[in-house]
Amino acid sequence: MKAILFDLDGTLLNRDASVKVFVEKQYERLHNYVGHIPKEQYTERFIELDQRGYVWKDKVYAQLVQEFAITNITSEQLLEDYLHEFKYSCVAFPNLIELLEALKKAHYKLGIITNGYGQFQMDNIKALQIEHYFDVILVSEWEGMKKPDERIFLKAVGQLQVTPSESVFVGDHPENDVKAARRIGMKGVWKKDDQWDDVLADAVIEDLLELLPVLEKIRKTHFAPNNTK
Repeated sequence: MKAILFDLDGTLLNRDASVKVFVEKQYERLHNYVGHIPKEQYTERFIELDQRGYVWKDKVYAQLVQEFAITNITSEQLLEDYLHEFKYSCVAFPNLIELLEALKKAHYKLGIITNGYGQFQMDNIKALQIEHYFDVILVSEWEGMKKPDERIFLKAVGQLQVTPSESVFVGDHPENDVKAARRIGMKGVWKKDDQWDDVLADAVIEDLLELLPVLEKIRKTHFAPNNTK
């Protein structure tokens, strides 16, 4: 086993916490435009419309402007604020740096495969101060394909110069991350998310540091010298 690859949102970046921090900051920053809306109502409605990142913010802001009769600032301007300011609200999951340090010390090659807009996702990765740990970072917009397309996984392992069977993918989405990775022969580790149950994976973790004993178990089970699998 030579390479460990990760999803970003919901796996390394605590997106739910980050969004909440961002929306509250945006409300205060743009209070002159949105102050007629109760802060809790603005925050809750943004999070609801966002659908955990699966709805792009142009649609979210267009809906907010319409519902709350926001004037003197357009949905496009609100979107620009999101694009420029979100990176200052990024919240990492606990033990992120400790995990990456341990993996690098163990000489694993590391990669990120994330869906999303290129510069936006790179800004968030840089905000977490983790860019330098990774040998490969693929963002769907820049690659012209997105998870669960198997080609983006194959491109990542190809750039790392490893085979899928020598690689582990860690992500929070059962289909886009775990199932897609396993389909090409990678080991799939599910970063548990209460939104889903009964996810078929090679292992399940809740805290990032739980990955270390999981990797050791996978290595012993599947890469033992006498293993004929």
